[in-house]
Amino acid sequence: MKVRPRKKEGIGAALLAKAHSAEDASRIFTEKVQQRPLFLTPSSPPPSDARAARRRAQEKKKEQRKKALKPKPLSATQRRKLGLYDVPREGQKYAVFEALHTLWVGYIHEVLGSEIYTGGEGAAAKLASADFHGAEVEIVRSGCVSRVGIKGIVIKDSKFAFEVITRKNRLKLVPKEGTVFRLEIPSPKQTDDKSQAPTPAKEQPESMVVEIHGEQFQFRSDDRASRKFRTHFSKIL
Repeated sequence: MKVRPRKKEGIGAALLAKAHSAEDASRIFTEKVQQRPLFLTPSSPPPSDARAARRRAQEKKKEQRKKALKPKPLSATQRRKLGLYDVPREGQKYAVFEALHTLWVGYIHEVLGSEIYTGGEGAAAKLASADFHGAEVEIVRSGCVSRVGIKGIVIKDSKFAFEVITRKNRLKLVPKEGTVFRLEIPSPKQTDDKSQAPTPAKEQPESMVVEIHGEQFQFRSDDRASRKFRTHFSKIL
């Protein structure tokens, strides 16, 4: 009778036997070690579109590199420090912004429409949401007496102030608070189309004069365009 040599136990079974009972050690060893699945890398041939897949992978890597190299946009603080909002001294000339004023006159005619002749609440609501870059304004009342009489084209409509270039090529920073501005909007020219009867010169006013209170316009031009204003009595007389 031949006696087979006893199979040596592995180090894993020996260690489990020290920590658990014989039955638990045998069960854990069988489930966690002997019957543990082994995942192998697939050795099947590459798919037929492997070239296209590699091309897509390369394009994806190129896009990631472009995103990494693309600089981040400057913040508002960085743009102010770099002076991107400042008008250079050689560009502070009234003649440079006369074309901007001409564009603004056409823009405000489209905004007001026929209400440029009638005025009223409808015209006031449209003016409250309008952009004043290029408008020619005159200060008629101000908390600072030295600012009264300043007249020029608005080259910057910020939240709390207007930057105005005068006919003497001087750049003035006028705060909106406590200031009343006067606008003179010329009426559109009479049409030469014979199919439409022209408006008599007596009935058509030469211009529309408006006074706006700066305290009610302390918003940025883009924010003011989407803001709804309510009619109320002004505290400033």
